[in-house]
Amino acid sequence: VQLQASGGGLVQAGGSLRLSCVVSGRTTNDAATAWFRQGPGKEREFVGGIRWSGGNTYYTDSVKGRFTISRDNAKNTVALQMNSLKPEDTAVYLCNARLFSTGMHYWGKGTQVTVSS
Repeated sequence: VQLQASGGGLVQAGGSLRLSCVVSGRTTNDAATAWFRQGPGKEREFVGGIRWSGGNTYYTDSVKGRFTISRDNAKNTVALQMNSLKPEDTAVYLCNARLFSTGMHYWGKGTQVTVSS
């Protein structure tokens, strides 16, 4: 399983960015894709995720109401729409896939998001 994240960049506070994660390889619908982030000097933290079957989404409290995760099963793509960005959202954003049948986690390379004040 391979993941490729894209869409990062520099944006002013209050702005928006849309990240995409393309998942390829041997995957099934019995899986979930999640976004994590790691800010400078901080530990990696969970941002939000979506189950491929059913489309249930879940978010960490700090992004609820601002970030939205969606999926396009036909394109094996998961998007993270980020609105009302804050400087504290600055981080490298990474996408993760978890296959429930094996318990395996897969990570892609991150994409940098920088929010200026």
